[in-house]
Amino acid sequence: MGIEIKLDMQAIKAIEDAAVKSAEVAMEQVRTDLVSAQTMPFDTGDMQNNQTFVHADESGASLVTGSPQARRLYYHPEYHFQKGNNPNAGAAWLEPYITGSKKDLAKNEFVAEFKKRTGV
Repeated sequence: MGIEIKLDMQAIKAIEDAAVKSAEVAMEQVRTDLVSAQTMPFDTGDMQNNQTFVHADESGASLVTGSPQARRLYYHPEYHFQKGNNPNAGAAWLEPYITGSKKDLAKNEFVAEFKKRTGV
């Protein structure tokens, strides 16, 4: 008496692809919300508009800010941030998405997108 298990590799691949794409879409939504919230420091707009992007691969998705000044600005709330272009500009601009009022945004966006892509 043996047990035979057959895996539908095509279906598994489709689910994996849906998970990767859903993670990317969720992070894009976080990026869009971040820009709308106008909390990132903004001088010329390069850090917010060009240097902040979503990186996605099979292991997940990340919101990346690649500008050299991002780390310095993020961890130093004592700096005087210009408020002309982004009136809410300041340090730690991702904290609402990590521990604050928007912490469920990425998860909720991922779940909604994954359900849409897989029909689950």
